[in-house]
Amino acid sequence: MKNLTDIAESIRMEDYDYCLPERAIAQFPVEKRDTSRLIILRGEKAEEDTFINIDNYIPSDSLMVFNNTRVIRARILFQKDSGPVIEIFCIEPLKPSDYQLSFASASGVEWKCIVGNLRRWKSGSISKRIILIGIPITITAEKTGPPGETMNIRFSWEPPHLTFGEVIEKAGRTPLPPYIKRDDNHNDALRYQTLISKYNGSVAAPTAGLHFSESLLEKIREKGITMSEVTLHIGAGTFKPVKTHRITEHSMHTEHFMVCRKTIEMIPAYYNRIIAVGTTSVRTLETLYWLGVKALSRREPDNDEMLSLEQWEEYTLDDKVTVIESFEALLGIMDKKKLDYLRAKTSIMIVPGYDFRIVNGLITNFHQPRSTLLLLVAAFIGPGWRDVYNYALNKNFRFLSYGDSSLFFR
Repeated sequence: MKNLTDIAESIRMEDYDYCLPERAIAQFPVEKRDTSRLIILRGEKAEEDTFINIDNYIPSDSLMVFNNTRVIRARILFQKDSGPVIEIFCIEPLKPSDYQLSFASASGVEWKCIVGNLRRWKSGSISKRIILIGIPITITAEKTGPPGETMNIRFSWEPPHLTFGEVIEKAGRTPLPPYIKRDDNHNDALRYQTLISKYNGSVAAPTAGLHFSESLLEKIREKGITMSEVTLHIGAGTFKPVKTHRITEHSMHTEHFMVCRKTIEMIPAYYNRIIAVGTTSVRTLETLYWLGVKALSRREPDNDEMLSLEQWEEYTLDDKVTVIESFEALLGIMDKKKLDYLRAKTSIMIVPGYDFRIVNGLITNFHQPRSTLLLLVAAFIGPGWRDVYNYALNKNFRFLSYGDSSLFFR
C-alpha cells in the first residue's frame, strides 16, 4: 500500500471529476426495486443486465454483506408563530450518545443538528404539535450550544412517556439527498429504506441495498450464497464534496457501526469471496481489519471506550498482519469484554492506492463527481472507473441514490 505522502502527491481531484447532467440524476425510484439496470465489470470486460439477475454473477460460495441500518425521519419542520419555517436536521445523538438509547429515551434527548433558516430563530424554544396514536403531542426544541456548521439541539415532548423514536417517526420527514429536487412523499418512506433495515440511525440510505426485493433475496438464498449483516449509521457527510486541492486536507466524517460476533467469525472463513453490498459495508469491513491490527499493536486502550479508526490512520499501521490474525484479535477483545456485538466508529478514507484486505466484490450505485464515494470506487477498480461511468451516461443509466447499480470485482 502506498504511503500517505505518495497518495497526497498522486491524487488530483480534477482527475475524479466528470460531467453529470441533471437529466441523469434519478428523482424517483423505479417501480419495482429489482428492475433497475446493472453493469457488471470483471477484469476489463463489462456486461449489462437487470438487477434481478445479479445472483447469476455471484459465485455460490460467496459471502454477501449488507448494511442493515434504518433511515430515520431526520428532518423536522417547526413553524414559528411569526411565520418562518425552521428546519432541524438530526445528524447524531449526543445525550445519550448511543443511538438505540436515544431512540428509546422517554425523557429529553440532545442531538447534533443542522438548522435551516437559523437566522430567523433568534432565541427561545420552538414547538410543534403532532397527533400520535390519537394523542396530541407537543415537541419542543431548544439550542444548547453556540452556532456553527452544526448546532446542539435538545428535544423534549409532552406527554413525556413516549419514546423519541416514536416522536421523530411521526414528527419528521424522510431526509432525501439534496440532489433530489422535490419534497418527500409517502412512497419515499418505503422506498428510501432497504428491506433488511433494522436499526434506526442513518440520515441517508445504504442505496446499494435498495435494489433487493424479497424475491431476489430468496433467489440468493436458494443459490447457496451466504448473507450476513453489519450496521453502519450513515451521516450527512456522505454528501460532502471534496473541495480541497489536496486530498489529505479533506475532513472525513465519522460513522458509528456495530457487527455481531457471528459475522466477525465468518469473514476469515470467506476470505477472497466477500461481496460488499454498498460502500458503507466496504468501510465497515475494511475498518474491522485495521481495528484488529490496532489491537495486536496495543494501540487501542484496554477499557470500555469505543474502538475507533481515525482518518488516514491505516497508513500508520502494520500492513503485514494477516486477516486471520486481525480477526482473532477482535474476537479476543469480545471474549475479554463478554460482547455479542463489537461497537466502533470509523473515519476511514479509501482512495486510489489503498490495498483492500477484506472485500473482493462491490455492489454500488453511480456516485457524484469529486466525491469520496467515487474515490473509493476508483480505488477498487482502478482508472477503468471512467470508462464504466462514460458507458453508463451514454446508455442513459440513472445516477445517484435512486439510480441504477453496478457489480465490480477486484
